[in-house]
Amino acid sequence: MEKELDFSDDVAVERLTGVIERIAFHNDENGFSVLKVKLLTQDEAVTVIGAVALARCGDHIEASGSWINNKVHGIQLKADQIRIVPPATLEGVERYLCSGMIPGVGEHFANLLIRAFGADVFDVIENQPKRLAEVQGIGPKRAKQIIGSWDEQRAARDVMVFLQSHGIGPARAVRIYKTYGDQAMERIMENPYRLALDIHGVGFKIADQLALSLGLPEESVMRARAGVIHQLKQLALRGHCAAHQNSLVEDIVKLLNISAKKIEEAIALEVHSGLLVKEALPEGNLFFLSTYHAAEKGIADKLLKLAQGEPSWVDLELAVELTKVEKLTGLVLSSSQTLAVETVLSTKVSIITGGPGVGKTTVVNSIIKLVRAHGTRVCLCAPTGRAAKRLSETTGLEAKTVHRLLEFDPHSKGFKLGQHQPLETDLVVVDEASMVDLELMYALVAAIPKNAALLLIGDQDQLPSVGPGAILADIIQSQRFPTVCLREIFRQAKTSNIIVNAHRINQGEMLLEPEAGAPLDDFYFIACQTPEQIHDKLLAVVTKRIPERFGFHPIQDVQVLTPMNKGGLGTRSLNVELQKKLNQNKGPVISRQGMNYALGDKVIQTVNNYDKAVFNGDIGFIDYVNAADRILSVNFDGQCVEYPAADLAELTLAYATTIHKSQGSEYPAVVVLLSTQHYTLLERNLLYTAVTRGKKLVVVIAQPRALALAIGNVRVSSRVTRLAERLK
Repeated sequence: MEKELDFSDDVAVERLTGVIERIAFHNDENGFSVLKVKLLTQDEAVTVIGAVALARCGDHIEASGSWINNKVHGIQLKADQIRIVPPATLEGVERYLCSGMIPGVGEHFANLLIRAFGADVFDVIENQPKRLAEVQGIGPKRAKQIIGSWDEQRAARDVMVFLQSHGIGPARAVRIYKTYGDQAMERIMENPYRLALDIHGVGFKIADQLALSLGLPEESVMRARAGVIHQLKQLALRGHCAAHQNSLVEDIVKLLNISAKKIEEAIALEVHSGLLVKEALPEGNLFFLSTYHAAEKGIADKLLKLAQGEPSWVDLELAVELTKVEKLTGLVLSSSQTLAVETVLSTKVSIITGGPGVGKTTVVNSIIKLVRAHGTRVCLCAPTGRAAKRLSETTGLEAKTVHRLLEFDPHSKGFKLGQHQPLETDLVVVDEASMVDLELMYALVAAIPKNAALLLIGDQDQLPSVGPGAILADIIQSQRFPTVCLREIFRQAKTSNIIVNAHRINQGEMLLEPEAGAPLDDFYFIACQTPEQIHDKLLAVVTKRIPERFGFHPIQDVQVLTPMNKGGLGTRSLNVELQKKLNQNKGPVISRQGMNYALGDKVIQTVNNYDKAVFNGDIGFIDYVNAADRILSVNFDGQCVEYPAADLAELTLAYATTIHKSQGSEYPAVVVLLSTQHYTLLERNLLYTAVTRGKKLVVVIAQPRALALAIGNVRVSSRVTRLAERLK
């Protein structure tokens, strides 16, 4: 029998309302079911287990029970009762009252008001406000607060109730109203699918559910056109810039359950409208979202133009200057490093690539010192805040994120600097270039003046960017620009088993382990036979062995990395376990989808939020919790950011994160988990990326078979792009 772990000693009963998205299992004899439920008050689907006689996808349910953490399947609501309920206006009214939109009315008072007045509650507040005194706990002060805010929200109220009556949760309803204002209902009725394009957190499935709820036919052209754009955006989330016609049509047929002929008609209309671009190739038609097509062409055109001419330091006497730099820094360059410096300084667009310990930092610092000594203006940047901070530390100069360098404007959602207002610089240096995606690279190259030079630094063996494109790999593959690949591991680096093992992984060799009885090392492998053993070893390593033997703080210094979010060894389940062990804070708590957020918790931002100036992958610590108003504050490296209830969906616990989320970051110590549960993700570049995140200590806890699969799997992610061909 699988072990189930309660979240606390006092298991609280929780009630949730949602729509069945998928029935993973159903036993006809006893009704036991495993349901994937899209919550009406949250942004994510959750797993609900319990007995229900008859259930269909799309049914609204109410479930009450307690959250458990199953070591194999992760977080689930174990329901004592599951009830199928018809969606009704009363439900929309209740969710609106519970949403926090009305100061003075939280979930507790919303339930009391509904119980007292039913669907007439709005009429009571508006026309018979004295009757509020009939509800226990609502005194004159709270009644005045409710009535005052009610008048202020008169315009928003009907829109909010309309949305929530059709299954749109409060957080999304707030975002929709803020975006469209009083015209929300009119715009939604005109085209409900625009929600998926305009509103963060409203995906295609929710918009489609709303459209069908409003009576749109399943075979409508509007639905097919929306499905085409959605599928291309889903492919972009997997890194693709385009899709081949046959596979695109097949995928949308499965998604919408409508005819291929209708989808081909929709594709033709999207091409005619300019939202899609068709490229006819010998192997068949390729379709791009127009923004991605423009970005690919724009990057290729700009790089080829930038490469023309000579850099501003053309008259520099390299041999003399290198001698000066070596005397100034006390560093003597190897022959490969000297060749790298000469190669970069002889051209306007160049690339330096290589793994850890091969001297990239020394080469880059030498180049920067050489050109700055001759008055060259240099801009340093990286795709993430942590990578930019590290670049600043290694060069001694200011480095910015690409967004800060280009002066991103959160209101216009664009950059102030670009083609018409370029950067004032002679050389742009981009570190961690493997993380730069298509749209960010397009914005960056557009802002580089034509006489300036560009130097890209990165490790092509790491995971590619989270966003669409394979920019660094494509530029190297095109062979149009000088590329220096540093491979020699320097003597000092050879003493680090982190660096040695990173290169062994890249060459398909098994890990080197410290000899028995040897002094403390910086790399350890712990073999386990089952996922359950990995789980137990992890808790022991993070909570006891690393802090006691190495002196690292288990929360601030140690980062657990795992391939997946779901399952017993996924981030969601592990975060609940690690939080219980590492954060004993008994103060106020905000709960969301089975996770508690308390003072001192380690959290990660999961999306870019330009208004708050926090970005996907930023890690911080909760420094303030207001449970009554569901507001918390997070400290991100000294920057305190407040999260009201509507924004909590952007955060999750970060004691454990995915390896993909760790890109561009370094941690004093990392613990990497690999299990055969992660089979579909076990690739060499995944393990390589994880191992190279550790600065002082790496511990790999894995099933030997999973480790061997990861090291042996060199499946290169075949992203559909055309940048290399355009550059050729």
